[in-house]
Amino acid sequence: MARVDPAGWAEAFNEMFALIAGEFAEVRTRRRGRGYLLGLLSQAERKNGWTIAEFAGDSSPGGMQRLLNSYDWDAGAVRDALARYVVASAGHPAAVLVADETGFLKKGRRSAGVQRQYTGTAGRVENCQVGVFLAYATPDGSRALIDRELYVPAGWIADPDRCAQAGVPGDAQFATKPALARQMVERALEAEVPFGWFAGDEVYGQNPGLRDWLEERHIRYVMAVPCSEPVTTKAGKVRADQLAGRVPHAGWQVLSCGDGSKGPRLYDWALIATVSREQHLLARRSLAPGEKGQLELAYFLCHAPAGTTLAELTAVAGARWAVEDCFAEAKNETGLDHYQVRKYDALVPAHHAVDARARVPRRPGPHRRPVIARRPARAGRPGHTGGPCPVDNNSRHRGLIARHRS
Repeated sequence: MARVDPAGWAEAFNEMFALIAGEFAEVRTRRRGRGYLLGLLSQAERKNGWTIAEFAGDSSPGGMQRLLNSYDWDAGAVRDALARYVVASAGHPAAVLVADETGFLKKGRRSAGVQRQYTGTAGRVENCQVGVFLAYATPDGSRALIDRELYVPAGWIADPDRCAQAGVPGDAQFATKPALARQMVERALEAEVPFGWFAGDEVYGQNPGLRDWLEERHIRYVMAVPCSEPVTTKAGKVRADQLAGRVPHAGWQVLSCGDGSKGPRLYDWALIATVSREQHLLARRSLAPGEKGQLELAYFLCHAPAGTTLAELTAVAGARWAVEDCFAEAKNETGLDHYQVRKYDALVPAHHAVDARARVPRRPGPHRRPVIARRPARAGRPGHTGGPCPVDNNSRHRGLIARHRS
């Protein structure tokens, strides 16, 4: 790990916390919130109520539990502050918004949204909660989780009493994972978050409603689809894998879709035309046989203006690894999967605690201090002040602005 200047890190943390301090109605709440964030950023192996309370010097987890269960603060406002923070530090017009989900293994049936369902975390069906997240990835390698929604299965929505006990809002309606992703992209648009692309895995790519909605808003996308996805060509609808099978040897090009832990991620890529000049099928093929002794293929539906290069599309397809990095760092370093409270609010704000260990590269040149606009003060909230707060672009900010229930 790169060395971190303690004084510089503390200054950067204080500047970051100033962005959300006004969301806590009282001084004690604000002090508790600051201690909670520092606990998440500590080197403690577990990040639950007891360990964070001990790190803050408390004799019991009661204070931290009150912070997360009963104190007056707005998780949505903190989420919005996070987005402004990320944009000021690493905003880029060519950034990629990446939707993906992760699971949180649980015991019992009382935690909001928990049931036996598939989770990529375990690679099988498990008793778990599933959260849908929106990541922000820029061409220079910066990345952060900027939004989140808890997936509440239809069986839960059909049981009002169970929802009420878990704190699920009474007016909550069932929403698929693609619908939750759409809600988060809508919030990013309303907040004027700069981005140029949207990406997602097969859960999102094979959803026609989400694709149509993105196209109506002229949002370019690269989304994975299954091999059986029907693609409309001049010869009619053809399966994605059948189209890829017709690509001649010369039609494949070796390109990197980003850097991994072992260097550039190199694959064979082919771009296949459809009936629309703005719609293409992107095929990716491994350079060496996999465990089954075959070349592995993946497929992506792309919506982009005519003339968009293959290199641009492959880079967007590779941006999905930024989400995996965010999840790994958020879980391993800030305990995103250690929360223990059963209520609906437990996971909904759990992600946003400064930037899921986002990596914001240092930028050359003189120190610039962009101003992040604050929301107007809300009436009746003691200590809720407006006004701008500067953030140092050249500091390496790390952490998680989260309501990370314990």
